[in-house]
Amino acid sequence: MAYIHKQLAAGRWYELTLIEQMANIGADIGRALKWQKKDKKLMQSALERGLELFDLTIADPRWRHRLKEILRMREIVCDYFIGGNAYNSTPGGLEKYFLVFAIAARLNR
Repeated sequence: MAYIHKQLAAGRWYELTLIEQMANIGADIGRALKWQKKDKKLMQSALERGLELFDLTIADPRWRHRLKEILRMREIVCDYFIGGNAYNSTPGGLEKYFLVFAIAARLNR
């Protein structure tokens, strides 16, 4: 499989805490939200990067006890951008969810 985040997929991702991983996912999802109404190509690229990071997090064996939340959030993001938004997600709601991780990651540095 050809990864977008080659260095992260090679092992660096598995050195990060779950909070750091979720903050990084949130950064790409935030970019997708930013570009959603401006540039569909840039939105798609950011979404693909975010989903790849979700997949790397899901593959991380340290979080097998947290998979339910991680998988559900991936499902919500996919539903919002690709599906019919059955969960009635909003850009603000998605940003708020990931902002908590960004703040926590920053505080833990």
